[in-house]
Amino acid sequence: MRSRLEWRKARVIEARTIAEDVRAVTFAVEGLRAGFDPGSHTNIRVQINGDPAIRTYTVLPGPPGTLSIAVKLHPNSRGGSVFIWQLQPGDETELTEPENRFELSWRASRYLLIAGGIGITPIYGMAKTLVSRGQKLRLAYAAKSRHQMAFVDELAALLGDRLQVFAQDDGEALDLDSEFAALPPDGEAYICGPLGLLEAARQAWQKSGRSMSRLRYEVFGDNGRFAEQAFDVEVPQLGARVRVRADQSMLDVLVEAGVDMVFDCRRGECGLCAVNIVEADGVIDHGDVFFSEAERQENSRMCACVSRACGGRIVIDTGYRPDLTAAE
Repeated sequence: MRSRLEWRKARVIEARTIAEDVRAVTFAVEGLRAGFDPGSHTNIRVQINGDPAIRTYTVLPGPPGTLSIAVKLHPNSRGGSVFIWQLQPGDETELTEPENRFELSWRASRYLLIAGGIGITPIYGMAKTLVSRGQKLRLAYAAKSRHQMAFVDELAALLGDRLQVFAQDDGEALDLDSEFAALPPDGEAYICGPLGLLEAARQAWQKSGRSMSRLRYEVFGDNGRFAEQAFDVEVPQLGARVRVRADQSMLDVLVEAGVDMVFDCRRGECGLCAVNIVEADGVIDHGDVFFSEAERQENSRMCACVSRACGGRIVIDTGYRPDLTAAE
C-alpha cells in the first residue's frame, strides 16, 4: 500500500468559474510545506451522498501557503466534481501534502506538451515552469470548444506562437504523428487528457520508433466510456462478496471489506492493483492507461481503482492466498 498520507486542514478562500464547466478553487492550508513541482497532486476529503470519500486533483501554481485546483463538472462523475463545485469561501475540508508522479525529466532538448480538455491542469504548471527556466517547448491544447479551454488566454500571452489550440467545434484536429515527427530525437512529450487521446498517443509514439521512456502521460479522472453504475464483486478464494456503489471504486470497497490489496497511485497508472477477472456478466469499463487495447478487449484483467463493471456481477481473483501467507 502507499505510504501514510500527510493531511492538512484547509479552508476555501476563493472559488470561481474559469471556463465552461471548469471551476478553480483555492485553499489556505495549515502547515503546508513550501514549494512543489509541476504535475503534483493533492488528495481531498469530500462528501458524496453524505458519505466520506477521497478524490485526487492536480495542484496549480499559486502563492505560498495555498493550494489551488481546477475541476471540470463531469456528467458521469462519481461525485467528486459535484462536491468541489459546491464549495464556497469559508468552507473547510482536509488536503494532503502534494506528491508528484508526473515529473518533468529536465533532460530533453525540447518539450512537447499536449493537453486534452481538463488535462490542461498539470500541463499548465509545466508550461509556466519550462518558460521560467528558458526551455524550448510547444504546447498543443485540444478541446471540444475554445470556451472549454481553461487558462487559454494566459497561456497564449505566455507562449505566443509556441501554443496551438485545436477546437473540435471549429473543425480543428490534433495530428499526433506530425507533432511527434517535429520533435528532435532527444525531445520528450508530456500528455494529459482522456483515455482515447492517451491510447492514440501511445500507438503513434511506438510507430515513430522513439523510446517509450521519453513519452510521459497521465489520465485525468472520470474517464470511463459509460455512466457509472453499481455492481457486485465476488472474491471466491477469500469468501468475500461486496457491493460497489456508483460513487465508489472497487478498490476502496474491497479494502474497507478487509480484502488485502496492493495499490499506489489510485489513478489507473501504476498497475499495482490489477486483478484477474474470473467471470463477468456485463461490460467492463476500463479506465486505466497501463493495459493495451488488446488486453482490455480480452477482459482477463482489470484495474481495481478506476475500472468498473457496468452493473451486474463480476468474480475476481486478487492473487492473494491467505493459506500460503499463513504458511510463510
